[in-house]
Amino acid sequence: MMNSEQQYITLYNDNAELIKSHSADVLNAVRDEAFENFRRMGFPSKKVERYKYTDMAALFAPDYGLNLNRLDIPVDPYEAFRCDVPNLSTSLYFVVNDQFYTKALPKVTPGDGIIVDSLAHAAVEHHDIVAKYYAKAAKMKDDAITALNTMLAQDGLFVYVPKNTRCDRTIQVINILRSDVDMMVNRRVLIVLEEGAEAKFLFCDHSADDRNFLATQVIEAFVGDNANLELNCLEETHYKNVRVSNVYIDQQRDSRVNHNVITLHNGTTRNQLDLVFKGEGAECSCNGCVIADKQQHVDNNTLIDHQVGHCTSNELYKYVLNDASVGAFAGKILVRHGAEKTLSQETNQNLCATKQARMFTQPMLEIYADDVQCNHGSTVGQLNDAALFYMQQRGVSAEEAKLLLEFAFVNEVIDKMELEPLRDRLHHLVEMRFRGKLNKCEGCKLCK
Repeated sequence: MMNSEQQYITLYNDNAELIKSHSADVLNAVRDEAFENFRRMGFPSKKVERYKYTDMAALFAPDYGLNLNRLDIPVDPYEAFRCDVPNLSTSLYFVVNDQFYTKALPKVTPGDGIIVDSLAHAAVEHHDIVAKYYAKAAKMKDDAITALNTMLAQDGLFVYVPKNTRCDRTIQVINILRSDVDMMVNRRVLIVLEEGAEAKFLFCDHSADDRNFLATQVIEAFVGDNANLELNCLEETHYKNVRVSNVYIDQQRDSRVNHNVITLHNGTTRNQLDLVFKGEGAECSCNGCVIADKQQHVDNNTLIDHQVGHCTSNELYKYVLNDASVGAFAGKILVRHGAEKTLSQETNQNLCATKQARMFTQPMLEIYADDVQCNHGSTVGQLNDAALFYMQQRGVSAEEAKLLLEFAFVNEVIDKMELEPLRDRLHHLVEMRFRGKLNKCEGCKLCK
């Protein structure tokens, strides 16, 4: 029986030309190098520090199908799917598996000069821009999953916001996993905000079929001087879904980033965030909310790299774990030589609502500069018995009291989102999730 790495090595050796023929030169230019990096590293074992809480080789061991020929997937997202956020004006785009959906584009675009397109198409039409940024932030030499995605990805999403341009509408991207057989997809996203640009994103991940899905995703975001990016990622898939997402963000001088990742429904999820400060005066707020039960597994791993001084980072990740679910958080704040006047706060708080739930937490500081203010901490606990008793004494049922405490616990993360309509929508979805009523989106005809 082939090991996990060998089946992908064989796959690429046998199909490299086919993969390249259905992609673009810019993506193909680094594909062979990515393959060599993957062959050198193989899948990371649990002995690799950043992957110690998730068995990656086991996740990639099954033999999934891949759509290397880029065949059309029969789906009409506008007719079949609704993922609305009331009172939020968005430009709505779809990515079906790993392919930008061109048959149904929004009638109202985000604004003049802003490009939202298929990555493969943009690599031809806007070759110089894509070539300047593609695979420049993603660490394919150091991370095997990023290398695997880079060697197999044929398409994805490209967003470009020109200098001093404000995106009038939130860019909402619905990632739909759709297949009649077990499927692996490799999605790529490239976001470029030039100097003074501003954009807000909402990515929603959904599984449309009762199949086993394995989705790898690499997002590269370049945030120029004095630019502002809000990146919200929401997962509502199902228990047969495996999601491995690596996000790489480069921040320049005086830029602002607000990154939020929310896991409401999933099977096995691993999210990795690498954010680098490359210009002074930049700020980031990185937040995560996880609600898990049954046998679900959610692993968030972050690295905030302060390469220059006078930058501020804040992290807050909260987990609520029920049944036999497993959560993991590992976050490192790296303050390099010369990064004076750094301000950094890293907090991970976790609630294990049952005795069977398990949480692994590892906040870390690595500091090589003197004049800094950096703090980190984590807590793992259970529901407050005194609070539960107090509420029951005043006529609140035990079940309702538990729900209210869990809901209040995660609200702090949701309230850090800048988009008020999205906050309101998530308050509603989180309450439904805790009540066991959120098994599909309202109005969604795909999830049955």
